[in-house]
Amino acid sequence: MSNQTSERRQRSAAWGFLLPALGLIAVFFFLPVLVGLVMSFTDFDVYAIGTPASIRFVGLRNYAQVLHDDEFWNALRNTFYFVAVGGPLSVLASLVAALLVNAKVARMKSFFRTVYFTPVVTTMVAVAIVWRYLLHPRYGLINAALVALHFKPVDWLGDPHYAMPAIILLAVWKNFGYNMLIFIAGLGSIPEDLYEAAELDGAGAWARFLHVTLPSLAPTFLFVGVMTMIGQFQIFQEPYVMTQGGPLRSTVTVVMLMYEQGFRWWRMGLATSIAFLLFVLMLVATAIQLRFQGGEARKA
Repeated sequence: MSNQTSERRQRSAAWGFLLPALGLIAVFFFLPVLVGLVMSFTDFDVYAIGTPASIRFVGLRNYAQVLHDDEFWNALRNTFYFVAVGGPLSVLASLVAALLVNAKVARMKSFFRTVYFTPVVTTMVAVAIVWRYLLHPRYGLINAALVALHFKPVDWLGDPHYAMPAIILLAVWKNFGYNMLIFIAGLGSIPEDLYEAAELDGAGAWARFLHVTLPSLAPTFLFVGVMTMIGQFQIFQEPYVMTQGGPLRSTVTVVMLMYEQGFRWWRMGLATSIAFLLFVLMLVATAIQLRFQGGEARKA
């Protein structure tokens, strides 16, 4: 059997395995995205579901309407607030947890990895029930701790100034375990020789962390930062379950606004235009982060 025949059969076998998966991706991902893009240029609503012939092409009117809507800009501000504050806090919490679990003096590492990862796989409804009790203005444990420290209790979910910080705290607690595992894998890939050489040169623990650990984790930081930012832009569950966008629309996010337009008011065309505007924002933000953080990762 010639080498060409063998290579041809290998390619045929590879395509035979790939085509079913590519077909599923095309049907359940690319096709819905294409349909959504087309829908964003129409006035598709609840009436169009029953009579598709009533759908009209409206061009960029949906996008213009969204961009002139104060509600969209309010949701965008809330989303940026969540990304700018919650993203770094989540990464920091993940890194600290990974360093603690990965420390040489740490015991029962597998147990603590499981404990820290448990909130990630816990359903949001169960988490919301617990956190509603914790954040209760009269009987919550957080306010009880504040009172014990001689601070005034806070209406966490009823005050527009504190509702988003409370949701950020919940989101960081629930999601940091996933990035923690990625950081643990990154820490495990750092050669011990680097730490030994730094220690022989007289570097202390803090110096080894700054000059060995952080530069070696640059590619991990890039991946974690990009994925965390993308997830933060799509925040929906936490504010929807905890506050339903209140109080005074202070926790409405772009995805929640898209949900309301599409599934509460059945303005599907408007909802898909919001979705694609969010996609463009995420694409630009990811490109900026890759441009600056990626350059640092390549230097490392």
